[in-house]
Amino acid sequence: MKVLLIEDDKKISSFITKGLKEELMNVDCAFDGEEGFYLLQINRYDVIIVDWMLPKISGLELIKKIRTANIVTPILMLTARGDVDDRVEGLQSGADDYLPKPFSFSELVARIQALHRRNSYNENLTLHTADLTLDPIKREVKRDGKVIDLSTKEYELLELLLRNKGYIVTNTVILEQIWNMQEFFESNVINVTIYHLRNKIDRGFEKKLIQTIRGSGYRIVNE
Repeated sequence: MKVLLIEDDKKISSFITKGLKEELMNVDCAFDGEEGFYLLQINRYDVIIVDWMLPKISGLELIKKIRTANIVTPILMLTARGDVDDRVEGLQSGADDYLPKPFSFSELVARIQALHRRNSYNENLTLHTADLTLDPIKREVKRDGKVIDLSTKEYELLELLLRNKGYIVTNTVILEQIWNMQEFFESNVINVTIYHLRNKIDRGFEKKLIQTIRGSGYRIVNE
């Protein structure tokens, strides 16, 4: 599970990060709202943890910005503000859960796991853009109603692009999530896989769906 923690208190951030890594979670940290939103644009996370009081962009405004950008990743809000009205405001801004400080670390872990399970059900929904569809349950890909046969890596790469459609997926993210880094032996493995994927997805169609963002990575159009 990959978690983004956006918390400006470095002691709290260090404590949470250390504990979550001991729970075998992969954790990225940001210390203000702008940095957190930037990381969300270049990476895919399973759960986001947001503190209410953040520099540059407050947690509340950040959550609204995340939802406006159509990022549907589950969000857990942390805050010392425990009034009912504050909780309601946090949830109405787009947060999925709310945990007041101080909190039990075991409860934090349980809430993260619950949000991840809940989101896993949503991930079974069919992904699509333009006339391309991907069914995660059947592991079936179609374009214009015709089934497309993909290799395992081609399928995983296409699913990653579709789950981040409209956003750039960097080469680093692709290596981490598709090849787990350790399996990366050839420098052109991403280019080769993209080449074969394009031949199957875009060849013969006027509308090309997979775009190369030179020097950054790849993006699939959002239509």
